[in-house]
Amino acid sequence: MLLFLISVTITVFLLAALLIMMLSGKESIDARLMEISAPPPPISTAIVEAPTSGLARAAAGITSVFKPIRSVVSGSDEDMSYKLTLAGFRRAEHIEIFTATKMLLPVLAIVAGSFFGDNMMAAILVGVVLGFMAPDFVLTSLISRRQESIRRALPDALDLLVICMEAGLGIDQAMVRVGEEIRLTSPALAEEFQIINREQRAGKPRLDAWRSMAERVDIDFVRQFVAMLVQTERFGTPIANALGQFADTLRTRRTQVAEETAAKAGIKLLFPLVFLIFPSIFVVALGPAIIAMGKLFSDSMK
Repeated sequence: MLLFLISVTITVFLLAALLIMMLSGKESIDARLMEISAPPPPISTAIVEAPTSGLARAAAGITSVFKPIRSVVSGSDEDMSYKLTLAGFRRAEHIEIFTATKMLLPVLAIVAGSFFGDNMMAAILVGVVLGFMAPDFVLTSLISRRQESIRRALPDALDLLVICMEAGLGIDQAMVRVGEEIRLTSPALAEEFQIINREQRAGKPRLDAWRSMAERVDIDFVRQFVAMLVQTERFGTPIANALGQFADTLRTRRTQVAEETAAKAGIKLLFPLVFLIFPSIFVVALGPAIIAMGKLFSDSMK
């Protein structure tokens, strides 16, 4: 039965790949002709770098086998690269590892579900769905955790920037110094500051480096921070004063969010109190009295 399920799975994958190749055959030929006739576009080093680890090479081999259905499983590489960048994974091999994981988990779920006996089909269906969706859930969780870390550390980092600039450092040197200081409390924000420094050393304009940071992080506070820096850079206003006011604004918003969360706590605790805690309290408080009254009535009836 196990071999039959594995053979059926492989057959379905091969038929889907053949169907996709037949439907997109003409478009792929036209695309190749256009690539030959047109000059090759510049490709960044992050895309052309070869997999370095054994896991990445194995993942690349798996994805190359199922290359016709790769876009169906994980979408385009550009979208996947952007999502992985939001989570802090910037190497090209991370795309291969994520795609291979998303391809292998449903197959492993089919193999594991075949050991459930009578509930085999239900276990296989549930396992395939969970195996296909679990990598996306994990990636979304990592993105949210990284964004929350940057959002919490940004006001303190701005205060340190103001202190460094008032001490005589420029904005670029201050970002490098702050990135070193907040490495333990917020590695994600420290990494972003270091990337800005490396991009500027490579010759990228300062405004473009800040905008690239806002795109990599995708947080409203960071976008507002970058827009404020761009305005101060263009109009020549003092950056230290603008940073201080912006840090106060972010701190006020963080306090308001904390107060809002605290205000919602009472409503969120209402249902657990009513349905879980109050019944147990009633049982403990009134149970002995009810038992004693029952014995009293039984004795009086005799």
